[in-house]
Amino acid sequence: MISTHQLSLKAGQRQLLADLDWQVREGECWSIIGRNGAGKSTLMRVLAGLRAPEAGHVSLGGRMLSEWPLDQLARQRAFLAQSRSDAFSYSVIETVLSARHPYHDNRYWEDSDDHAIAIRSLEAMEVADLAARDVRTLSGGERQRVAIAAMLAQDTPLLLLDEPANALDLAHQVSVMSILARLCREQGKTAIMIGHDLTLAHSVSSHALLLKGDGRWLAGAKADVMLADILSDYLGHPIDVIQHGERSIFIPNQEIA
Repeated sequence: MISTHQLSLKAGQRQLLADLDWQVREGECWSIIGRNGAGKSTLMRVLAGLRAPEAGHVSLGGRMLSEWPLDQLARQRAFLAQSRSDAFSYSVIETVLSARHPYHDNRYWEDSDDHAIAIRSLEAMEVADLAARDVRTLSGGERQRVAIAAMLAQDTPLLLLDEPANALDLAHQVSVMSILARLCREQGKTAIMIGHDLTLAHSVSSHALLLKGDGRWLAGAKADVMLADILSDYLGHPIDVIQHGERSIFIPNQEIA
């Protein structure tokens, strides 16, 4: 689906990532894990084609990302940014319908199928009742669910999500992540997401990419890389893992003086 080849990223003079050779296959659900400033969002923007790496390249479907025409790329991958700014007074339904633009070539107006897809996406995020609302009047959590609904409406095989659970309450964190996992499992979509909740990431992901922030990285199946000693090293803090039935619960080891 998507792969990186000898990819290197920097922030100023600091080496974030060095020689990343990474392959993500169809139907896999990946979590990118690392400390603040480790390069997670930078890598996500490179994967989306919004930033050039310092070295190496990204391939999508066996074709270098830089060779994809933008209209075709928009039908292959959808990107959820960590934050957004709504400068104009669009309604929720208009915001989600805009995600259908890549399928219309030179036509501006959406058709009835687009409206049906948009409504289904809003329903999946439990915000269909907000369809007529101005997006600028929404709470942070409501706006996040509308953004995810737009991503679902774009209907691409690859989903890139920078902190999709950001601003969501507990119930919606679980439901959103469950939907993403189900899309991978049942529809063969591929998801790559950033998040800080290790327990939630482990519950929905099939694989994990750990970033150290000094060039080092580790990628593999979650059972191989989301281990207490490895996570403790990459996150710079001791992590304990507790088994609760079939679930793994990750907690920071903290001694209170």
